[in-house]
Amino acid sequence: MSEPLLWPLGDHTPGKHLVLQEYLKAWYPILGTTQKRILFIDGFCGPGEYAAGEPGSPIIALRALREHAAASKISAEVWFYFVDNDERRIRHLRGLVEEAWPARPVNVRVEYAVGRFDETITTVLDDVASVGKQLAPTFLMVDPFGISDTPMSVIERFLRNDKCEVYISFMWEYVNRFKGTPEFEPHLDAMFGALEWRDGIDIAETEARKAFLFDLYKRQLRKAGAKFVLHFELYQGERLKYAIFFGSKSAKACDKMKQAIWKVDPFGGFAFRGARGNQLHLRIGGPDFDRLARELMEQFEAAGWLTVEQISAFCESDRSDFHSSHYKEALRRLETDGKVEVDPTSRKRSKTFPAGTRLRLARNGYAS
Repeated sequence: MSEPLLWPLGDHTPGKHLVLQEYLKAWYPILGTTQKRILFIDGFCGPGEYAAGEPGSPIIALRALREHAAASKISAEVWFYFVDNDERRIRHLRGLVEEAWPARPVNVRVEYAVGRFDETITTVLDDVASVGKQLAPTFLMVDPFGISDTPMSVIERFLRNDKCEVYISFMWEYVNRFKGTPEFEPHLDAMFGALEWRDGIDIAETEARKAFLFDLYKRQLRKAGAKFVLHFELYQGERLKYAIFFGSKSAKACDKMKQAIWKVDPFGGFAFRGARGNQLHLRIGGPDFDRLARELMEQFEAAGWLTVEQISAFCESDRSDFHSSHYKEALRRLETDGKVEVDPTSRKRSKTFPAGTRLRLARNGYAS
């Protein structure tokens, strides 16, 4: 008996879709106005909608471009490449795309492939390599139904290309459930690209086991070529549903992804948590600036004089869950507490931190 063509939208799925939508709002104009061609590849695209008509990731990606305020300024060729191993899903998706956007601009191209993710992406990379070129800047979405067909070897080949980044749903519940099942071991070997995951399966405490496996996956993505690796976790109450891993060579992309995640307020009993601790600080009511202030103190107290650009770079990077729009409020709080000394020649007004501001931090404060 074949699987149903459409299935109900999981109550946790809107989280990854909302983040995707917010990130593409930044990705399209940044690369679409500076590159000749950009690609969006959905490696497990599905039929494009759910049982009650809710849009799937391919339609969300297309709408994000079509409805973008800067759509007319995007001069790059924008290629969408939708991959699924079920021909029925591809056929259904094609019909949805043609119905929703029949008269696409000449610079927008949509292609489809029926096949396994790993085999299809390998063929794409082989074709590019055969003519001695690099893949155009690409956002690769990897949202599998399980753990098969997503080998780290393919992710590594993909990340060798400049300006290519991955957005991976790590299905924790699935991995945790089948981690000790012999028939799943080869799939996990391939997914991690290493055998070390086996060292973590006997860790009794769930949080420790999760930390071990997530840290390993992060290291493997770095080894594969991602300079910046983020991961955020989606919880239903105290139950972890999945994690998003994002890998890129760009600090700006890392920052934009964090901004996208922070824009997704808790919804339907679900909320994102950052990777650095269990405190739920992506929440209604705004960021925990006191926590960021402590992070900045730990990072820079021993640094002596520095510039706000150095602090901004820290918040852009994967060393913090916060992003570059957060640090000025944290610095204002530290200055109020007397824990920031600012070179008066580098700014005009107190508690402002324009470009070039020089400052230093001290936990015990500075004498007035």
